[in-house]
Amino acid sequence: MITPLLAVAAFTAALVILTFLSRDISLRIQEIFYYISRSQDMAVVGLFLVLMPGIFIHESAHWMMARLVGLRTGKFRVWPVRRGKMIGMGQVAVEQKDVWRDSLVGIAPLLVGSLIITLIGSQIFETTTLVGAINRGDSSDTFAGLIRAFETPDAMLWAYALFVVGNAMMPSASDREPLKPVLLYISLAVGVYLVLGMPLAPLTAALDSLRPAMRDYLSALIFVILLDLIVIAVLRLFTLVLSRR
Repeated sequence: MITPLLAVAAFTAALVILTFLSRDISLRIQEIFYYISRSQDMAVVGLFLVLMPGIFIHESAHWMMARLVGLRTGKFRVWPVRRGKMIGMGQVAVEQKDVWRDSLVGIAPLLVGSLIITLIGSQIFETTTLVGAINRGDSSDTFAGLIRAFETPDAMLWAYALFVVGNAMMPSASDREPLKPVLLYISLAVGVYLVLGMPLAPLTAALDSLRPAMRDYLSALIFVILLDLIVIAVLRLFTLVLSRR
């Protein structure tokens, strides 16, 4: 039976892995465009064009959440801008009020992106069945699941949608800033709850009710990670070829 701690650990591990893979992919895409154009600016533009749908969803999620929680919004930009060593792919000017609303705005891309990849993964690629076969170590079912997944209509288009949304949904450093005090408050509340020996039954019941959605979400995350690994392998091959020109 999946415990709350195990569930949190699994999601955290998947998101951390996806974060590192996303950074690696971004660097490799820029490297390829640099080899082609010999221009750092064109390398950044190339990365933006590859991830543009995901970037637009990312910034739109900030805007929508800000409006939902009653915060004023200003300039909406979806275009790369270099700030020193950092590159901003988009920005939405949002009024800052309190850590709770600011945190919701900050994590909005992750919430919206998670919903999108879960729907695509479960409805288009049947990722829950595929990941189940992987967990069982059933190579024949895993291979059959992969073949079946990419035999679906417009499979490559859906795979691209998963790729760009999954790799653009992670909160940036500025998005994560308001989360620090919120996570501290939540950690303190959980600590007090456990120290006082309060019943875990409500948490277990909530987890049980969310189990199907959590399974679909985690399966979609794993599928995006697998896609990223395939993309990284292809990008490495392209980089190797271009570097020898």
